[in-house]
Amino acid sequence: MNSLTGCDIPTSVKEVQKLGWDYIDVIFFTGDAFVDHPSFGTACIARYLQKYGYRVAVVPQPNWRDDLRDFRKLGRPRLYFALNSGAMDSMVNHYTAARRLRHNDAYTPEGKFGQRPDRAVIVYTKILKQLWPDVPVVIGGVEASLRRLTHYDYWDDRLMPSILVDSGADWLCYGMGERPMLELTRAIEAGRNLRQLEQIPQLAFLRAGKMPKYLTPLHPQGGTGEGSPDAAAPILLQSYEECCRSKRAFAQNFHLIETNANLLQPALLIEPVGEGYVQVNPPYPPATTEEMDECWDLPFTKLPHPRYAGKRIPAYDMIKDSIITHRGCFGGCNFCTIAAHQGKFIQSRSEKSILAEVRRLAAMPTFHGNISDLGAPTANMYGMGGKDKSRCALCKRKSCLFPAACVNLDFSHKRVLALYEKVLAVPGVRHAYVGSGVRYDLFLTPEGFRDESGRDYLRALILKHTSGRLKVAPEHTEDGVLQYMAKPSFKFFERLRREFDAINRAEGTHVGIVPYFISSHPGCTMQDMQRLSKNPTLRGVWMEQVQDFTPTPMTTSSVMYWTGLDPRTLRPVFVERDPAKKNAQKSKFFAKPDNLH
Repeated sequence: MNSLTGCDIPTSVKEVQKLGWDYIDVIFFTGDAFVDHPSFGTACIARYLQKYGYRVAVVPQPNWRDDLRDFRKLGRPRLYFALNSGAMDSMVNHYTAARRLRHNDAYTPEGKFGQRPDRAVIVYTKILKQLWPDVPVVIGGVEASLRRLTHYDYWDDRLMPSILVDSGADWLCYGMGERPMLELTRAIEAGRNLRQLEQIPQLAFLRAGKMPKYLTPLHPQGGTGEGSPDAAAPILLQSYEECCRSKRAFAQNFHLIETNANLLQPALLIEPVGEGYVQVNPPYPPATTEEMDECWDLPFTKLPHPRYAGKRIPAYDMIKDSIITHRGCFGGCNFCTIAAHQGKFIQSRSEKSILAEVRRLAAMPTFHGNISDLGAPTANMYGMGGKDKSRCALCKRKSCLFPAACVNLDFSHKRVLALYEKVLAVPGVRHAYVGSGVRYDLFLTPEGFRDESGRDYLRALILKHTSGRLKVAPEHTEDGVLQYMAKPSFKFFERLRREFDAINRAEGTHVGIVPYFISSHPGCTMQDMQRLSKNPTLRGVWMEQVQDFTPTPMTTSSVMYWTGLDPRTLRPVFVERDPAKKNAQKSKFFAKPDNLH
């Protein structure tokens, strides 16, 4: 890093000049403030490209309402523009489940609202295409990734085509993008032709006209094109227009997309739209431990950019003392987008890499000894996977845990427990809390613990790694609703509560437990919420966490909400769409005083 500490990724003309640069390879635009931390995708991609010799600049939260000077100030990049809406979909960031405008933004200095537009990816891309029509634009991040194909948009209450259609972007990089972005950058720099660029994994793009003859798509109905019925053959989805005409067609498409996405070797997808088609190339294989370490061992400052000196960024405060241990989740919850973005298969960092980051964190002057979160989307999935990898390669299951746990899954918590102990042994670390989600059905069944490592894990979690209250997510009490959520029976939580209370009694501790619930999920009625509110297992539990279901792109639950069909079976599902009745469901959660702690 040069003398301009923290500014080797510049955000302004002055910073570029101080670096002595006479050109910039890639210019990023993002809807978030720029924080040089591995929890933020912009920093991850920027640092990764920088490692391989590319000059990268970032323009955070550009003003799209004035004369567009923020989009002009750094000029034309040598290779391309890259952009995202930030760490969240901009519509989720802006609006509540009741479609009311939020009044703050955790990813903006001082939490100030209104520093990014609705549908930021589309707005930013159109501006860049207007100003620099001949420069490629690559879109990515959560908003682009989860809108890569036809999707239901809750805020407009309609189906929308791939975001490539409305934005006009040249390329879409979906999922965790370090490897595809590096390959695309090298390919553009090398001047490779369009056909070669179109072969890069994990990219999507829009093309006019008919599909090339070399594509032999597999149709949703099971028949093939001119090629043989091979599992890796491209899959031809029903068109955007057909999905708009038929909710059943949309549900069929989604089920095929989701099933394909959870394969270890997914196929290429083609979706006709208008006079052309969107092509989504298969992703890279799950990252190896070495590839994961390469990403996390980059020279992140783990600080907000110096331009924010003296200002507070709420989202940074939440993650500044956290450590990410892995990517992916094989839980397969129907309302969750994690697998659609990070993948189903767990990609773990090495202990060496994690401990090196812990030591760097412990050396920071702002660190006070407490790691706020040692985890990932599901903290206790670290190091987990199938015992026989060849069976995983053939598996088509969305979830390794629902409707029943896979017999090939290795449930041992020994590896994650060993990691926790080593982290606690690092000088300067007093506590290492697990603040992210934990799947208790990984170590418990309604009958008891799956093995001794599961018993040890719960005990360690309660006594060493919980700061005050353990947060878990049963999501509902009623099995009928849980089936639509793809969540395990509430009997698992009942067992957890018994074991949790027994450990507290035996140790004389007073750790609390906070269960999270969702109201108005497809399949949930007012009667279901009434039964939830009266469930005896919840007496004496801190009951403050309930979320009104918000349909987000690329989830089974949002497809149910729009179509009224379960895409897995195409059978009708009850959906509560009336705002007053949705609010009543949520209010029912708080109806029983004896359920409040």
